[in-house]
Amino acid sequence: MNKTFNYSTMKVGIIGGGQLGKIMAQKAKKMGFHVTILDPTLNCPAAQVSDKQIIGGFHDPEKLAQLVNENDVTTFELEHVDTSILKKMFDEGKNIYPSPYLIELIQDKYKQKELLDKKGIPVPAYKKVDTKACLESFGFPVIQKARKGGYDGKGVVLLKTKDDLSKAIEAESFIEELVDIQKEIAVMVARNIEGEISCYPVVEMLFDERVNICDIVIAPARIEESLRKEIEDISIKCIEALDGVGIFGVELFLTKDNKILVNEIAPRPHNSGHYTIESCLTSQFEQLIRAVTNLPLGSTKLISPSAMVNLLGEEGYNGEPVIEGIHEALEIPGLSFHFYGKKETSPFRKMGHITVLDESLEEALKKAQIAKEILKVKGSVKL
Repeated sequence: MNKTFNYSTMKVGIIGGGQLGKIMAQKAKKMGFHVTILDPTLNCPAAQVSDKQIIGGFHDPEKLAQLVNENDVTTFELEHVDTSILKKMFDEGKNIYPSPYLIELIQDKYKQKELLDKKGIPVPAYKKVDTKACLESFGFPVIQKARKGGYDGKGVVLLKTKDDLSKAIEAESFIEELVDIQKEIAVMVARNIEGEISCYPVVEMLFDERVNICDIVIAPARIEESLRKEIEDISIKCIEALDGVGIFGVELFLTKDNKILVNEIAPRPHNSGHYTIESCLTSQFEQLIRAVTNLPLGSTKLISPSAMVNLLGEEGYNGEPVIEGIHEALEIPGLSFHFYGKKETSPFRKMGHITVLDESLEEALKKAQIAKEILKVKGSVKL
């Protein structure tokens, strides 16, 4: 597939204006591109660094069409969008990447899993929930997942025993076996319009069990070298199976008997790839801009071991953000601080992140955990 762009006048549209869109916009601006973002919130994080904001929702066909028509290439910060108008425009030759057909598939986690399974990619045992009785078909404990709309642990419930059926998700859903997990791991994979593909290092994710949100990312993952190539090969196979263009976060389980299973795929920059801003020669955000504008992909080489920590809004607070401990935290050698510019905080909302680089992975992790205890994002209103 050949696409010729005029890079001196390149206009990039981004659907979504949160923290991912903000850093995407910054990387596109670094390359001299004009950036327009679509988001319903006035002066959202991405709008603060972009050339233009279209105020509109992600299910507004007129605003989505306006964004696509005003730009040479349109891409995504999030997947929860109305794809109907986007599919029509894509079929008419508009440059929308990843394709809205892929986005629509990813939106339905059951269909996503079904496709991967059909392509021979290892996934946990799963089954569509047609009736309440299906919830018991794997036995207990079992994981139930909403087919659509889930993110950051939302739309996922652990049913430990039959007594938990009262907590079951009422929306369309499917069940998965409860995997005996050794580690949760992730790989960022980039693929451009020409089909060039590149893989980032395998990383390890630690989760905040209170809300099942990724808490710490360790790069590289602390796994046996013999597993790395297998994990990377599986991750690349996933994106080839999807015929994806852009950047993709492939989340996987490493079981206690060293089996690798794909959990799910994000068709955009991913929390597990934030470390790449400081730790890799090309960040996931610049790589996305390269991929969707059909430029050669950058090197994914890891410059230094690192640990990334999400800064979540503290429990018991909302309102205007108040950052505590920033002076003390920034005294830690190798620490980079990112704050997303959100106007309101709330419990467990992603407000920023830190990344710590060190020649020793264990030292990087130790410093990051110290910083995590120091840095707190509270709010102007105590609940």
